Amino acid sequence: MAVILVSLLLVVVAATLLFIQHPKFGKAPAGERLKRIQQSPHYKNGTFQNVHFTPYLTEGYSAFSVFYNFLFKKHPRTEPADSIPSIKTNLHTLPADEDILVWFGHSSYYIQVSGKRFLVDPVFSGNASPLPGSTPSFKGTDIYTVDDIPEIDFLLITHDHYDHLDYKTILSLQKKVKTVICGLGVGEHFEYWGYDAGIIHEKDWDEEINLADSLNLYTATARHFSGRLFSRNNTLWLSFIIETPHRKLYLGGDSGYATHFAEIGEKFGPFDLAILDNGQYNVAWQAIHMLPEEGLKAAQDLKAKRLFPVHSSKFKLAHHAWDEPLKKITELNAQHNIPLVTPIIGEIVRLDDEHQSFTHWWATIK
Repeated sequence: MAVILVSLLLVVVAATLLFIQHPKFGKAPAGERLKRIQQSPHYKNGTFQNVHFTPYLTEGYSAFSVFYNFLFKKHPRTEPADSIPSIKTNLHTLPADEDILVWFGHSSYYIQVSGKRFLVDPVFSGNASPLPGSTPSFKGTDIYTVDDIPEIDFLLITHDHYDHLDYKTILSLQKKVKTVICGLGVGEHFEYWGYDAGIIHEKDWDEEINLADSLNLYTATARHFSGRLFSRNNTLWLSFIIETPHRKLYLGGDSGYATHFAEIGEKFGPFDLAILDNGQYNVAWQAIHMLPEEGLKAAQDLKAKRLFPVHSSKFKLAHHAWDEPLKKITELNAQHNIPLVTPIIGEIVRLDDEHQSFTHWWATIK
């Protein structure tokens, strides 16, 4: 019996070691890339650091209690029983001079502005985890594939977590992407996966890139973390600001609430649209993902004219009901009256139309 158990253990260990060699886990920064990282003022003691103290778990919560709660406690309606509604907009035929946004669920979306095409944190593989089938997308949320995506001028990656940087999607997009813009260190994954180093632009916080005449991109602070497999915070997480003479967009990525929103609002605001994470939150990890009330406060700090709450409606990564993020932020917004952008997947958001209205589509889904 002992021999059998030891043999089984060795098989499991060998299988695990083989599995973690898969390229989906990416590659840690090394060589000249690591030297550049080490020169960043935000890189200390071998890792990137948030501006504010940012614990992974809120005081009073333990990793064991969170893990136990996730695995063994029942949480109603974390996944929809019905299919999520969606519209198949033909992105290939959209006039290039139209400034629009199309959401693909969670934190993936397509933007056209000033004649340029942006794709942000695309995940089209149907899974937000390196383990096959462990975090599947909700029914109805996968009507878009890489084939539906036109040639992309700028692929923006806010950080390297699996629900924002998807190996299968990135591989499939390679021939369509002209330029990749990401945080320091994230380019190592792209080069490892076959991207030309010449099209990869890795940035620290508070940097500027002129993308075209009168079209600028700025990188800004976020309060989060990074890492794939066992490494944490060896690459940088960030947010983006797109600025034209007529428009400012804030692309927030993932972030806990802190003073950086007010600082960005003072420096760049007001914003015509702020895209902020609102979903997969929990008081236990409040420092790295905002609660709905904090998202509304962040929008006010940013001086946002409209708020697009994302990071929901596609993957189950937290205990709350699948529709709670949109329900709760809508209810709380009665006290703030910030125009909310809540399209269904695939619906065109017109960036020129501050009065465009959206349905509470989640209200009819079980």
